[in-house]
Amino acid sequence: MSSTTRIVKTDVAIVGGGIVGASAALALRRKGVDVVLLERDLCGSRSSGVNYGGVRRQGRPLSQLPLAQRAHQIWARLPELIGTDGEYQRTGHFKIARSEADLASLEHYADLSRDFDLGIALISGERLRGQCPWLGGKAVGGSLCADDGQANPRLVSPAFALAAQRAGAQIFERSPLTRIEHSGQQFTLQSGTALQVQAPVVLNCAGAWAGALAAQFGEAVPLRSGHPAMMVTEPLPYFMQWSLGVEGGGIYCRQVARGNLVLGGGSGFWLDADRARSERGAIASLTQQAIELLPALKHAHFIRTWSGTEGYLPDRQPVLCQSRTTPGLIHGFGFAGAGFQIGPAVGEVLAELARDGQTSTPIDAFSLARFDEPPVPAAHNTPTTPVQAH
Repeated sequence: MSSTTRIVKTDVAIVGGGIVGASAALALRRKGVDVVLLERDLCGSRSSGVNYGGVRRQGRPLSQLPLAQRAHQIWARLPELIGTDGEYQRTGHFKIARSEADLASLEHYADLSRDFDLGIALISGERLRGQCPWLGGKAVGGSLCADDGQANPRLVSPAFALAAQRAGAQIFERSPLTRIEHSGQQFTLQSGTALQVQAPVVLNCAGAWAGALAAQFGEAVPLRSGHPAMMVTEPLPYFMQWSLGVEGGGIYCRQVARGNLVLGGGSGFWLDADRARSERGAIASLTQQAIELLPALKHAHFIRTWSGTEGYLPDRQPVLCQSRTTPGLIHGFGFAGAGFQIGPAVGEVLAELARDGQTSTPIDAFSLARFDEPPVPAAHNTPTTPVQAH
């Protein structure tokens, strides 16, 4: 450690400044807990800032719906919580069926999720054509969750970090975690030679990079990186209020107030630890599907494509739990490209686990125990290797 190293002591240290880590920092400050957050780049600049911007509950696994319902209430009060509405609107989310089998699957999901009162309505036949004259012939029906919606991730995710900072959280951007140790009672986190943070509790919210941190404490998980293919059109005459998805996956789309359509689907590719791009074949496939579903796009210009880096687990469910090997370590990662809507609720749950050791929101489905690998106890007082970027 250099003689110029800044040493900061705190109650909770958070690794990762996406919407999960930043909302956890804000929730902890609202409980009066001292917080330091380390972000390797800028808060909200990774998957939390480059995602599609869908704010949906419909279509989630039933195990995620308690989190989604909790988040739904948080999204309703964004301006008072973070100082901006982030262009959040409850425009409705419509999941398209392209076959009778798809329609039956959507009906089954509506039945299974009925206890959560999502308000799903099935639409098909003449009613579909009457309400959605802009839909192409490939669509035979769909399910509408009228209170789901959309927001601008480039505004919302950084705003959570700014709100946490205003509330007293210490946030260090461009401060990658390069070393972490645990003494048995306290963590020491190092960011190069410039900063050392000491805390009894650490929240692992490092997104696609969280697996490396977990593995250092004997909790290796099969986390892999994914890179969504995204693009946006020129502004078009406004014709579509709903955010769209497709049963079985493949494409998602929404139109913002200024007329641009934001679309995603398929995979991009990894360039290096800091960059990813949409893949040409994925963009071609996405374009074809988009025109089939929305003929108005036939002559539209796509003005930008992009990608990012997200963390995926084999079951596409997150890890949200306390460590089984190391007291004070709490994990919140692996949201498989679907963490934007539930992120604020995950942050509150992490804050409860950090302060109280428990939460009222059911999270058993997100335990590390589901991976069945017997935990290896972490070695106390043993320096670890640097956290790798990918």
